[in-house]
Amino acid sequence: MKEKVSAFYQKYNHAIPLVCYAAIYLSWFAFLERTVTKPEYLIHTDLDDVIPFVKVFVIPYYLWFGYVIIPVMYLFFKSREEYWRAFIFLSVGMTVFLIVSTIWPNGHDLRPAYLLGDDLCTNLIRSLYKTDTPTNLWPSIHVYNSLGVHFAIIRSDLLKDKKWIHNGSLILCLSIIASTMLIKQHSVFDVMTAVLMSIVMYYLIYNRDVVTAYRANREARKARVRY
Repeated sequence: MKEKVSAFYQKYNHAIPLVCYAAIYLSWFAFLERTVTKPEYLIHTDLDDVIPFVKVFVIPYYLWFGYVIIPVMYLFFKSREEYWRAFIFLSVGMTVFLIVSTIWPNGHDLRPAYLLGDDLCTNLIRSLYKTDTPTNLWPSIHVYNSLGVHFAIIRSDLLKDKKWIHNGSLILCLSIIASTMLIKQHSVFDVMTAVLMSIVMYYLIYNRDVVTAYRANREARKARVRY
């Protein structure tokens, strides 16, 4: 029994940082949602006034939750190395978002005053507006995490021959990014800064491969200590 527990721990101990970070992130975000009800800084650009309100885009906006969770869990079970890259990519951006929202309470005034209709998309937006306040928006985690997941998919050795997955991921990723503006959840400023941040992280995680370099250095230090 002890050997089975030890084997299970060795196989899945990379879940510990994920669980701990999820608890920290959700608690911190819930605190911000409770306390930042009247943001000190409104985010608004001229482009925001040009972008139309298109309620059908609430569907890809909600699909974001599955789009982020499913690939991360797939990598968790299939490739520890690729999982770590995705986890670090996402957690760095989410931490930046929490810090910014804490020291620079922000929000927007982009939502329509009235929602007409009783169709599915309109009701989904009503539900979203009730549960998700127009505060704590910059940079957009919907945008940043969507790009992070797409990068993880297209750079995965496990999925390198799955072009249909790459193409489907790109379409869904772009649809989610567009949805943040088309249902008035985010300003263009939130979106563009999230895109820029994701480009920087892509360079660090996938071009410079800082995760592999860090682990190699750690293993080298352990080897020196042993010998």
